Amino acid sequence: MKTIRVVAAVIQDGDRIFATQRGYGPWKDSWEFPGGKIEPGETAPEALLREIREELDTEIEVGGELARVEYDYPEFHLSMICFLCRVVRGDLTLKEHEAARWLHAEELMSVGWLPADLQVIRQLQERMRQERKEGGMP
Repeated sequence: MKTIRVVAAVIQDGDRIFATQRGYGPWKDSWEFPGGKIEPGETAPEALLREIREELDTEIEVGGELARVEYDYPEFHLSMICFLCRVVRGDLTLKEHEAARWLHAEELMSVGWLPADLQVIRQLQERMRQERKEGGMP
């Protein structure tokens, strides 16, 4: 089975996470973290910076790694590295996606995520719960 190596940006703004809805392909209308394929010669952070510039016309800061996901779709094996990110410059202009939303932690499951992204959601929710707990928020 073919392996596709990708990166994804978990763009955070306070207690909100940016989610995008696919506008094409077999998984059209499913929600995902923005990102894309790692090109030959690129590091994962370099690929993520490029993909977000191309897809959202936005500059981001790539922070720490949040998760690594290995997932078998029917047509291919996905190897995905997800990084916590923040917007440095730009307005997150949709160039390839159908829609986008900022979601609070309790809203993350309100959209239909791609199967591989669901693994990341669980880790992200736990991280956000921990941050609230440590920050003294309810």
